[in-house]
Parts: sequence; structure tokens; C-alpha cells
Amino acid sequence: MVHIAVDPFPADDIMRVLWLSAWGDAGPASWQPVLSRSLVHVGAYEGETLVGFVNVAWDGGMHAFILDTCTHQDFRRLGIATKLVKAAEDAARARGAKWLHVDFEPHLTEFYRACGFRPTEAGLVAL
Repeated sequence: MVHIAVDPFPADDIMRVLWLSAWGDAGPASWQPVLSRSLVHVGAYEGETLVGFVNVAWDGGMHAFILDTCTHQDFRRLGIATKLVKAAEDAARARGAKWLHVDFEPHLTEFYRACGFRPTEAGLVAL
């Protein structure tokens, strides 16, 4: 049974296993600087194994941003990512955020709409 944990601060080697499965690369050398600056991050665990993750960055005020929503390949299509996003939304609200933003690729539109996100106009500059 998968359980959701708020601010679990997983070790880098644990994050790396999930990241490799979800994104196909090792990710940053260390996630600790990112996690320490986040408004909240949420992990999904099967026993002691991290099988899903979402990070919520913020501006230090009322705007928070969903980043890095992912699940291990072996745990996809089980509703885990939806539970992660909901837990992140609840925690961000409880910590004072008034707006939760997310950017995503077109193939994720249905997922984020089902999570309650509505379309807005936005701009993007590649750096």
C-alpha cells in the first residue's frame, strides 16, 4: 500500500533511483538545496521505497509552483501522482499560498485538468 509523506527529505541516492526511472537521467548531484528552499515537497512510498514525488517551489509570498511531478515506471496509472498533487495543494494552502501554478507539456493537459488546474494565459522565455 502506498502512503503519502509531506516533507520527507529523501536522501539523494533514494531520489536518484526514482529520477532515473521517471525521467531517464540521474538529475542534480544533490536535491538537498532544492528541497530546503521548497515551500513543500511530497513523496509517495511503497514501504520504504520512494515511488513518487512532487515539489512545490514558491516566491516567498502567495505564489507556489508545482514542479517535478513523477512516479516510478512500475507505479504509473495507479492514481499516485493525483494524490501527490492533492497533498501538495493542501500543504501549500496550509502554508499560506494563495495561488498554485503549474506548467506542463501538452500530453499532460488531461492529468492537470483532472487535478483541478484551469487554463490561463502565460508567457515563457527559454534561457
